[in-house]
This record gives sequence, C-alpha cells and structure tokens, in this order.
Amino acid sequence: MNANHRILVAGIGNIFFGDDAFGVEVMAALNRTDLPENVDAIDFGIRGYDLAYAIMDGYDATILVDITSKGEPPGTLYLMELNPEEIAKQEQKMPDAHGLDPVQVLRLVHSFGGQITRLYLVGCEPAVLESKDGEIGLSEVVRAAVPEAIEMIKRLIGKLSAESTPPGGIASSRSLVPEADNDL
Repeated sequence: MNANHRILVAGIGNIFFGDDAFGVEVMAALNRTDLPENVDAIDFGIRGYDLAYAIMDGYDATILVDITSKGEPPGTLYLMELNPEEIAKQEQKMPDAHGLDPVQVLRLVHSFGGQITRLYLVGCEPAVLESKDGEIGLSEVVRAAVPEAIEMIKRLIGKLSAESTPPGGIASSRSLVPEADNDL
C-alpha cells in the first residue's frame, strides 16, 4: 500500500453508554490533526449500515476504532489485524438496524459481496459502559488513552502508506502489540 491508496478510519460507539463513546471521541480528536489526503476519518457512531456502505467504497484498508473487552485494565489499548473472511464465517444473527456491532457490519459487507482487503482494530478496554447518574462521556482512564490511540492510528497509517499490500490480503487474525513491534 502506498500514499495513493485509500484508508478509512472509522470511529464506532454510542455516546450514551460511557466508554462506548471511545471511537467517537477518538475521531473528534483525530480530525483536529493533520491527516494525509488519502485518509478519511469518520465518526460512524451507531450507524452500522453507513459504515458497511463506506467500507464497500473501495478502501484499501479499514481501521476500526472501538471499545474492546479483553479482560485487561481499563484504558489498555489494543491494535489487532483482523481477518475479514474468518469474521464472515462466524455464526450470523439477524442484523438490527438500530445497533449493528462491528462484527455484524463486517458480515453485512460480506453478504453484500463487498471486499475488505486489510482490516485493523484499535480498541480500548472500557471502565464504564453505562453511567448510573446519566452523565455522558468517557471515564477518566479511557479519556487519558485517547491521545495514545491517535498516535497508534497515525503510526499504523504511516506503516500502511509505506508498504505494499500482500496478494490475497492477510492469512489470519493476530494481535499487533506496539511494545513488541516498534514499527507500529
């Protein structure tokens, strides 16, 4: 992939569910920075169908930004390269137009015949998914992870822009741990 290839950075989340707004907040902050012309950074919120159609719009790589629960301390960031074919093969449930999760969105893209060449997830371990007092917004620990997530995304964009896409895409899902791979 090079600087001429298109990259979609897609923020996902619901501002009414605490840390679920992580992707939304990252997009707001990312869009205040300088991004290459070949990168579209879009806040999709809970608009899963819009995200599915955007993914099918000829992007060479898609970076999803969302909360990700893996059992680590809140605020822990993850960078994972995903295999869209493996996701599409998982058991499918009926899509809900009012709230497609990222896996359902990817299945929808596959069912429409869309192709996803390279797929990444920048995720953050949540602390709070519902606010007991009705407050909207991120917990302090997740809010503190937003600048690091932006740097992680920018490093990934730089890496993707500097390399060529392997034929046939990727072989399997794998975690890309920034501490283990200083190139990201």
